[in-house]
Amino acid sequence: MKSLFDQDAYEEIERRVGELNSNHKGQWGKMTVGQMVWHCQVPLALAIKNKATRKKGNLFIRLFFKKSLYNDTPWRKNLPTSPFAKANEPKDFTVERYKLLDLIAQFHNLKSRDTWNPHPIFGKLTHEQWGKLNYKHLDHHLRQFGV
Repeated sequence: MKSLFDQDAYEEIERRVGELNSNHKGQWGKMTVGQMVWHCQVPLALAIKNKATRKKGNLFIRLFFKKSLYNDTPWRKNLPTSPFAKANEPKDFTVERYKLLDLIAQFHNLKSRDTWNPHPIFGKLTHEQWGKLNYKHLDHHLRQFGV
């Protein structure tokens, strides 16, 4: 499984985000490309800030979906989006893509961080799991938009 902490995976994701343009249409789901690049910023910013949180997702999500966060099996199409990561209004693609690329670089540069606070939905994740989760999330949405 690829990790956003690995140089090759980081460069791959950076290249694929760079291939996106405002004319890309999703092959599934309802998001525009601008909303998607905004949405992809949310888990990266969450990890970068590394804030302590008490909120936890429901037990079903933690027990069953958590395993799919960091394995090689692609996520299925049309998975529900957490309300806090849902773009409810239009987003400027150019501005949001720039922000996303910056967050991807910031996250990649945390490859030597030792301490991670729990994820608000999935709970405790290892350093390795954080890297894989963020790679897999970006890969899922880049595939959604054909890159």
